[in-house]
Amino acid sequence: QVQLVESGGGLVQAGGSLRLSCAASGRTFSTYAMGWFRRAPGKEREFVGAVSWSGAVTYYADSVKGRFTISRDNAKKAVYLQMNMLKPEDTAVYYCAARRSAGASREELDYDYWGQGTQVTVSS
Repeated sequence: QVQLVESGGGLVQAGGSLRLSCAASGRTFSTYAMGWFRRAPGKEREFVGAVSWSGAVTYYADSVKGRFTISRDNAKKAVYLQMNMLKPEDTAVYYCAARRSAGASREELDYDYWGQGTQVTVSS
């Protein structure tokens, strides 16, 4: 079993940066692929980024490619989402997710554990 707790959300002006963190419990964290998803008001939850168990493979949504970077520290049992050049359309609740598999995935249904989410608000 894995428990995930996100932090680092907040209010930022357009063009600014935030770094989200996801702290995981459980001894098997290093064998799990991890992902970040988000849900904007009135919209479905959507994929943001994913990283394989080793950190060697990463995927990004087209909307964030070049602005967001996902990384992980298996020793600290943590995964991060560095968000730069934020836009008002990035406003959403951001969720961390863990997959009981080594390979990264863009598919929400591939993930087995979810955090409660952290709010990111980008003002124009």
